[in-house]
Amino acid sequence: MNIMLVSVTERTREIGVRMAIGAKQRNILQQFLIEAVVICLIGGVIGILLASAIIWAFNTLGTNFKMMLSPESVIIAVLCSTLIGVVFGYIPARNAAQLNPITALAQE
Repeated sequence: MNIMLVSVTERTREIGVRMAIGAKQRNILQQFLIEAVVICLIGGVIGILLASAIIWAFNTLGTNFKMMLSPESVIIAVLCSTLIGVVFGYIPARNAAQLNPITALAQE
């Protein structure tokens, strides 16, 4: 959520320009929600890749206990990261969509 709040704060002027040329609040909301979900999905994929590497390393150490990554756990991880992106991206996206274009353009 902090990353998205910083993104909105840093791009206030851009949001103001987009709204001044006709972007609707819905468009701004969608832009920031999609951005939040993509960031979370990338994090989820990186997490799955790291988990796979750790499982592979653990299994090649020769221990008697073998680990495996099930398809269900991968699907759950992707769904959870998507849900987290939507939930924690909504407030910054809503804040961006509710900006006054005149105030946003005047801000440095």
